[in-house]
Amino acid sequence: MSRSRTTARTRAPTRTRARTRLRAAVAVAAGLVLAVSLAACGKAAQVGETVGATGPHRGPLRIGVLLPENEIVRFERFDAPLIQQRVKQLCPRCTVSYSSAQHDPVSQRNQIEAMITNGVDVLILDAVDTRAVRHSVIQARQANVPVVAYDRLAEGPISAYVSFDGARVGRLQGEALLRALGPHPENRRIVMMNGSSTDPNAGWFEQGARSVLEGKVKIVKSYETVGWRPENANRNMSAAIAALGPHGIDGVLAANDGLASGVITALKTARIHPLPPVTGQDAELAAVQRIIQGEQYMSVYKPFKPEAYTAAEMAIALGHGTSLRGITKHWVNNSTTRGIPAVLLKPAALTVHNIRSTVIKDGLYRVDQICTKKYVDDCRRVGLIGRNGSSHDAG
Repeated sequence: MSRSRTTARTRAPTRTRARTRLRAAVAVAAGLVLAVSLAACGKAAQVGETVGATGPHRGPLRIGVLLPENEIVRFERFDAPLIQQRVKQLCPRCTVSYSSAQHDPVSQRNQIEAMITNGVDVLILDAVDTRAVRHSVIQARQANVPVVAYDRLAEGPISAYVSFDGARVGRLQGEALLRALGPHPENRRIVMMNGSSTDPNAGWFEQGARSVLEGKVKIVKSYETVGWRPENANRNMSAAIAALGPHGIDGVLAANDGLASGVITALKTARIHPLPPVTGQDAELAAVQRIIQGEQYMSVYKPFKPEAYTAAEMAIALGHGTSLRGITKHWVNNSTTRGIPAVLLKPAALTVHNIRSTVIKDGLYRVDQICTKKYVDDCRRVGLIGRNGSSHDAG
């Protein structure tokens, strides 16, 4: 497949450079009318010229990392440290400034503006609200600060994007739920606990799940969960139980592990036993422990290291004005910009049967972190520790 040059700096004479800048401006303006979609390699090549850095940077880079919250364990424990680690490996003199928006879009916009004012060269942005952040992304472009969209595709003139294939995430959840329901799921009643409408990934996940579930089960309730907050999922699930009755729910497709925790709490409060199968996403430690207990059926494991490392590599390349050709393999569109160079990583289903070969093998968790005193019997039952309490940790 042919690929376009996304970040190379033109070396043409002044008049040619002026024409190039004019064409780039027209291409960006034309992208404002387009909706979010995934672009194939050849199709995106025609517009990829508009999304790179403005030219090489001299000296150490200053990289800003903006994540949406610290309530979800992954951001503080994995994403932020791994991004910093990779930056230091590739560019020892580069510096990283990190801010968490605490779920607040206004705070995140202020953080972006402060970083631009303080002279950052590149931003890595996981948006709280992908639409609300659009103006800040435009401000970054005006200040010649490329923005790498991390995990969620923000609106505005994004320079690069890294995430996991959201449709595949939803399909993995839907397929796992069908397996849990048994060979004849036609009359089984499913509740969908989707994510927040301010996150385009939520729609991507839901679309993937529905592609598997629709026509095979009865989707009796479907909710948006504002802010991806577990307490909102709990409230939604309590409403579903009240409307459908304690025996009217055969499974729950919860979009991530935080929502799964709220769902399971509501089911247990209603004294529903046995619990119906509940899905999740992110392989949080608490979710892995719920899976071992039998309270949560599955999660989706998205290795954080490849995502964080890729974001760092993109940021350094953009900051230095070099091409992303050796990094990106896809292009995506948001509602304002076409042909954004992207990396879409592959997730994996996580169940009680492959904990050792996924999150333990990859070093995400150790057996002793999972199998604390409360979970020793469950860990013994599923084979993570032996009868004598010895660990079966893999390598």
